[in-house]
Amino acid sequence: MDSPAGPLAALIARAAELGGGAAPVERWNPPDCGAIPMEIKEDGTWHYNGSPITRERLVRLFASVLRREADGSFVLVTPVEKMTIAVADAPFVAVELVAEGEGASRSVTVRTNVGDVVRVDPDHPLRVAQDAAHDGFVPYVRVRGGLEARLTRAAALELAELAEAGSDAPDAPLGIWSGGTFFPVASAEAAR
Repeated sequence: MDSPAGPLAALIARAAELGGGAAPVERWNPPDCGAIPMEIKEDGTWHYNGSPITRERLVRLFASVLRREADGSFVLVTPVEKMTIAVADAPFVAVELVAEGEGASRSVTVRTNVGDVVRVDPDHPLRVAQDAAHDGFVPYVRVRGGLEARLTRAAALELAELAEAGSDAPDAPLGIWSGGTFFPVASAEAAR
């Protein structure tokens, strides 16, 4: 149930209950210790040596020291070492979405599976990839640095309900307004 302050406040409260937050990994430049047998699966589950890591606090700790390198690889980094891990798609999953307002005044906020809460805006842009296998779209939101969250199917459907034309032009793309920015999600032709 939503708090009296509204759905966004409830979303932030749930994230605060779970803890989270990122370490200042962008300031650390330790030696590379190579790859370790850790992987983040497409559904956001973390695995070590092929076995799932089920302790949520441990997953959140690892997520807090995750960084994407300039070459696109993902590393766990501390002040004294960094280790490369495998990521099947995006390292995080946006499990909850809250939209407040209408049109250009709308604000869309997501909560990730590791407790990050971000508002879609120019610093946390929305991008959409086409999913040929399922004939649909797959939305992602940048959480921090080069790290993104893939929206769950339920959150993606909620997002799709918010899509509107970017202008009155007949060939205007469909997209989502958030944080004063229009994020295209489909061309007018694709939407038909």
